[in-house]
Amino acid sequence: MTLKNCTGLSRLYLHHNQFTGDISHNLGVYPHLWYVDLSFNSLSGTLSPDWGSWHNLTCLKISNNNITGVIRPELGHLSNLQKLDLSSNYLQGEIPKSLGNLAHLYNLSLSNNRLVGEVPMELGRMSNLQLLDLSRNGLTGRIPYQIGTCMKLQLLKLNNNNLSGSIPLEIGNLVHLQEALDLGHNSLTGEIPSQLGKLSMLQYLNLSQNGFTGGLPSSLKDMVSLSVIDVSHNELEGPVPDSPFFRKAPLDWFLHNKGLCGVVKGLPPCVSSATRRNDESKHHKVVVILASMVFILLSLMIVGAALQFRKRKKQSLPVQDNGNREGAFCILSFDGRYAYKDIIEATEDFNDKYCIGTGACGSVYRAELTSGKVLAVKKIHLQEIEDTSNEIPFQNEIQTLTRIRHRNIVKLYGFCSSTRHKFLVYEYMERGSLGSILRSEAAAAELDWVKRVDVVKDVARALSYMHHDCDQPIVHRDITSNNILLDSEFKACVSDFGIARLLQPDSSNWSMIAGTHGYLAPELAYRMRVTTQCDVYSFGVVTLELLMGTYPGEFISVLPSSAAQSSSVKTILDQRVPLPTAEAADEVVAVLRLAIRCVDDNPETRPTMKHIFYKLSTPKTHPNLPSLDSLKLSDLRNGER
Repeated sequence: MTLKNCTGLSRLYLHHNQFTGDISHNLGVYPHLWYVDLSFNSLSGTLSPDWGSWHNLTCLKISNNNITGVIRPELGHLSNLQKLDLSSNYLQGEIPKSLGNLAHLYNLSLSNNRLVGEVPMELGRMSNLQLLDLSRNGLTGRIPYQIGTCMKLQLLKLNNNNLSGSIPLEIGNLVHLQEALDLGHNSLTGEIPSQLGKLSMLQYLNLSQNGFTGGLPSSLKDMVSLSVIDVSHNELEGPVPDSPFFRKAPLDWFLHNKGLCGVVKGLPPCVSSATRRNDESKHHKVVVILASMVFILLSLMIVGAALQFRKRKKQSLPVQDNGNREGAFCILSFDGRYAYKDIIEATEDFNDKYCIGTGACGSVYRAELTSGKVLAVKKIHLQEIEDTSNEIPFQNEIQTLTRIRHRNIVKLYGFCSSTRHKFLVYEYMERGSLGSILRSEAAAAELDWVKRVDVVKDVARALSYMHHDCDQPIVHRDITSNNILLDSEFKACVSDFGIARLLQPDSSNWSMIAGTHGYLAPELAYRMRVTTQCDVYSFGVVTLELLMGTYPGEFISVLPSSAAQSSSVKTILDQRVPLPTAEAADEVVAVLRLAIRCVDDNPETRPTMKHIFYKLSTPKTHPNLPSLDSLKLSDLRNGER
């Protein structure tokens, strides 16, 4: 099939499908074409130079495909182009300077490719640019100061590259930056410019994982809209600015620096230079006095320790070897006899034959201990977690999570770490993930409508508890069908609560680790705003997936259209199971109505999980609705809220 002969083509919407094929061979010249969206498919090939002749084009979106080759400089001829999204492909080479000619462009996203070279200074000519995302590439060189002339920029992401040099002072001129300024995970150096304090509308600032020196400018207090600032993993020192925002900021945002101090809880108090000199003088005197005693004390300690060791060795009983030869450290809330060594032996050092699933952060293994107890062990990819075995905050978080007990939350027994492995230990769920069940014809057929509604209720109960009944709300951030696990009786439990934050507290990675494409709420995917409503959106996606039997991405994207609203409800339900009975149909309709409300783009119009669980727990009757045979999506609009 080819579209080359469709010369009258004006719009091409093929996003969120499973299309394959070579786009460089199947697209031609279209003088009337003004909108193209091929994103979220499995298309391959290269960008054609012929596309530079689509002079009426205003939008070109080919993100999340398998496109290779280079970004063609001919795209710079598209004088009417307003949006160019080529993110999440395999594009190589440099960013063409000709893109700077796109005077009407307001959105340029080239993130998550394999681009190299410098950021072209010509991009500074795009006076209408509002979003610039070049993150997760291999870009080098300095940040061009000309970017500071893009006065309409609201989001600037250059994170996860190899950029060097200092932050241009001109970045402080981008007074309309409000969603994000992300320069994390680069090789930037120098001092943080005080001009950043002029960005009073900015909500998210990430400068982590660089080589910044000096102190934090006091002008950062003027950034009154900030909700996140991450300066961890630098060489910063001196006081943190004193303001209500910084006083409430978490310690994670400031860790791994040379010597930050001040108002952040967990940082040492700042000491004046006069006090420091006085302390150093006193310290010197104490050292002189004690020096003469050191040799004698050390000798006595060594002799005493040796005698004590011999005594304990003779008197002690055999104990469980927890793998300390590898420096193993464990926090486990179940039977203390089981620890690192037992799990290594049960999985034969994480042999693939015990692997029952793999995700973005690690692989899950089935471990049957000698006692007969079966555990699920998630082995963390080493690059996803730093050596936290001696960090008290991490230990405290794990211990807090292990104390969570809820019928619909998978029990986290604890965490083990050594020089070779790091893994989380969970309760084992016999039927595996909801996603794997829906992908299996036989297993999906066994999941009838009553069971499916019960699964939705179980998940809603867990989320309502974590959002509304804990001392502080806990946001999951990665609710997917693969994180919903079922036991032998089809009881559903949510797994990995709180783990995304533990594995990578560096907020610059929230959108990468704590989220799965297609399940992320728009405000989390594009603005990195984390609230409980992000989980509500993901819950809606999972619920629709459960009702439809397949990922509902296309359904969600066309949901507002009149064509979708006229669709029959029964045609979107999973055809692998018989239609629900009249009694079950009432509950299925109620679940569908709630799910549609959950995937609203506006988080403020989504219901809370507490409201959702209340609605699901209330008996359902819909006397004014047509029967399932004639029920349309538009009929659900006037239902109860």
